[in-house]
Amino acid sequence: MSEQKGSRERVCAICGRGPQERQLMQGVKGYVCTECIEMAHSYLQSEMEAAAKELDFTAEDLMPPTEMKAFLDRYVVGQDRAKRYLCVAVYNHYKRLMARAQRGEEDTPSVELEKSNILLVGPTGTGKTLLARTIARMLKVPFAIVDATVLTEAGYVGEDVESIITRLLMAADYDVAAAERGILFIDEIDKIARKSDNPSITRDVSGEGVQQALLKILEGTVVHVAPQGGRKHPEQKLTPVNTKDILFIGGGAFEGIERHIARRLNTQVVGYGAQKQRERIKTDDLMQYIAPQDLRAYGLIPELVGRLPVISHLEALGRETLRNILVQPENAIIRQYQALFGYDGISLQIDDEVLDYVVDKAIEFKLGARGLRSICEAILMDGMYALPGTGAKELHVTLPYAQEKLEAAQLGGEG
Repeated sequence: MSEQKGSRERVCAICGRGPQERQLMQGVKGYVCTECIEMAHSYLQSEMEAAAKELDFTAEDLMPPTEMKAFLDRYVVGQDRAKRYLCVAVYNHYKRLMARAQRGEEDTPSVELEKSNILLVGPTGTGKTLLARTIARMLKVPFAIVDATVLTEAGYVGEDVESIITRLLMAADYDVAAAERGILFIDEIDKIARKSDNPSITRDVSGEGVQQALLKILEGTVVHVAPQGGRKHPEQKLTPVNTKDILFIGGGAFEGIERHIARRLNTQVVGYGAQKQRERIKTDDLMQYIAPQDLRAYGLIPELVGRLPVISHLEALGRETLRNILVQPENAIIRQYQALFGYDGISLQIDDEVLDYVVDKAIEFKLGARGLRSICEAILMDGMYALPGTGAKELHVTLPYAQEKLEAAQLGGEG
């Protein structure tokens, strides 16, 4: 009798079906069939993903472009034009994401908003990477920097193009939903330009082939990436990542593109009024006139240029801007060194004429803002080495001291 009663009670507590229809798993006070367990798991997983998407980025996190620029001004000196372009592009991109989240993925909108990836063009050391990193920190979204110089076509020595998504996935702690809303900065994108228009018997495996592979990723596609790198761990499971909502920012110096700009401007400036037109063109800063056709002439394929519709240039840093970079931002270089000495109880004092000397040398070396740090490092190296642990309370850097240390480091000639 007890066996018959037990057999009648062996049914799923959710759907009510017995062992003859479903495989049952026994719990403390009953049974649950495997199909109900799978349904519950998929439901919870979808709910968690939806919650993660809602919590990942909200309207309260998104500042208007003017506030974004004010935030950038605290950390990046100058480059107002590039900041405006970057802030508007980022603002429109995340408005697009939130509009889709509010209406739902299944609803068909009357106007489909397309993604606007960004290309920042400017000499080395002008702040391209710093701008992208700062705006990602402001938005609190995953951010990764990849170097285009290591990318090659699939099957050749180097990294596959899909590996750039792996970097963003790692920055998001392998949270796919967060990575699909992140920002990916592709540095040195000018290095994948087509090497020559002439056909060659050798393949351009790090040039046009990489550009072709980037097209679908920039536009939006599902990329199956190996979280730990495909070639070293071929046995691991691939993770699908949709790139349609990833904001791509390309950056490059495009050394020598000025001659393409000058050639285009010179051919346009003909006929009546040509002299007045020439006078309006600032030949000392041709980069401000950059256009998509200049990028094509430089070696980027038209399809790639079309997928980077927002183009902005960064100006070469002048003397005043370099001087401000040393002391003005919240993370200014001199403030960083003062904090480093402060941890050892040492007050760092630097004369104004020393700052002018550092700026002069940075302009001489033509390294932009990066040159400022290398020069300061050379001047302060002996102090950072010898003073900690001696009980010293102050380091006063004068112009003769700075000249002596810099000459000893063989970074410059006579001060």
